[in-house]
Amino acid sequence: MGKRIAFIGGGNMASAIIGGLIRQRIPAADIDVVEPWDEARTRLAADFGLQPRAEAGDFLAAADLIVWAVKPQTFKDAAAAVRAHNHTALHLSVAAGITSASIAQWLGSERIIRTMPNTPALIGKGITALFARPAVTAEDKTWADQVIATTGATVWLTAEEQLDAVTAISGSGPAYMFYFMEAMTEAGARMGLAREQAYQLAVATFIGAGELARASTEPPESLRAKVTSKGGTTYAAITSMDESGIKDLFAKALFAAHHRAGELGAEFGKA
Repeated sequence: MGKRIAFIGGGNMASAIIGGLIRQRIPAADIDVVEPWDEARTRLAADFGLQPRAEAGDFLAAADLIVWAVKPQTFKDAAAAVRAHNHTALHLSVAAGITSASIAQWLGSERIIRTMPNTPALIGKGITALFARPAVTAEDKTWADQVIATTGATVWLTAEEQLDAVTAISGSGPAYMFYFMEAMTEAGARMGLAREQAYQLAVATFIGAGELARASTEPPESLRAKVTSKGGTTYAAITSMDESGIKDLFAKALFAAHHRAGELGAEFGKA
């Protein structure tokens, strides 16, 4: 990409993006990381050949893009440390909840892109939604898309508040899938399968169903109906879930995640 990229925070999501960049033959020498934890710096050095720093410094002045991969509660303090060293970079945030207005205020820049990725980015199978403030140029958006696309698919949003919904659906979504895998594995073991077999079956079923949905032009209710013969085993399971109100309860859980995403911005995005 011919430009220098700095990461503030070196955790899982930063590692996912860095790994994608390295796979795209971006030189490790063009990537800086600020990561206060010794163990994380050691891992980044071993995995990617980087030379992470424990704190912000003058080296950040060379960054054309700064990726914010910090926890919401530490963003403000991290921004204060970085702002003194760079006034020209494009900023890309993967922090949940923190609004672009707060980020712009803390950094003194309007070139802000907010994103909501998810953990399958760790294996290049993620999906990330992005929102850009008006000052972000078309060239900026193209570059940000190229960076994030190294971790999977991208979706651009027209309204920032939509990111809270994305957080509830896909940002937190992998945990929901794992939750159902837990339940299926436990049930399979209680039915007499080895736990390893039950887990293998659950994982393969989620992968296969997802790929089938992606390959199909039919809505999920049609795909579900094709598996659900009246009076059959699937019908018994779906009927039991409907009688228990599972769909409504699941929607309620998603709205809880949506609400919490908004709370994070209000709680940690104050001036």
